[in-house]
Amino acid sequence: MQAETGKVTIVDIDLVSDFVCPWCFLGKTRLDKAIADFTAARPGVRVRLNWLPFFLNPGTSAAGEPYRPFLERKFGGRKAVDAMLGRVSEAAAEDGLALAFERISVRPNTLNAHRLMYRAQSLGYRQDQVGKLAGALFENYFQLGRDIGDPEVLADLAQAVGDKRDAVLEYLASDRDIAAVRRMAAAVTEQGVSGVPFFILNRKLAISGAQSAAVLGAGLLQASEPG
Repeated sequence: MQAETGKVTIVDIDLVSDFVCPWCFLGKTRLDKAIADFTAARPGVRVRLNWLPFFLNPGTSAAGEPYRPFLERKFGGRKAVDAMLGRVSEAAAEDGLALAFERISVRPNTLNAHRLMYRAQSLGYRQDQVGKLAGALFENYFQLGRDIGDPEVLADLAQAVGDKRDAVLEYLASDRDIAAVRRMAAAVTEQGVSGVPFFILNRKLAISGAQSAAVLGAGLLQASEPG
């Protein structure tokens, strides 16, 4: 909900995503640009981003599975996968985003990645830290091919944004917040979200898909208006 803190107006965005979704990576990239342009033109407005979990493939094993075979089963063979990856790569390139699908060997289960984000937000990470963590999850998967289901990898990423590596490993080895993250993902689905990325602006405007920065900027403008 839009709120005013002193002379600063806060615009809240709930971003529903999965960290193995390339369109979500592109959606974040476009949203970052939209927010930068929007706030630069409006010094009295600040955007507050909240990440919500979504599981594209909730049945993925804890150890993950081979990437290309998974895609070929899901999308109907090698040619279909090549075409699909080509489309998203071309769309990303238009926004200066390079994707390296050839580096990816594992399709991970993203429960721990979502738990890491849940923990970061619960602990009160600054917005810039949360953004860096989200970016690192996408970048390490889609550009470096790292397994973001691996607790060691996740601990590295958390440490890079200022968290304590040992504390993160201890957390991920426990069952803390597993139920909470699953409840959040279920609640999002029950509210009708069936695909990601999905943006909810000030709880009054919804935008589905990796829309352009211009579309997202227009949404920010509309959502920031009183009423």
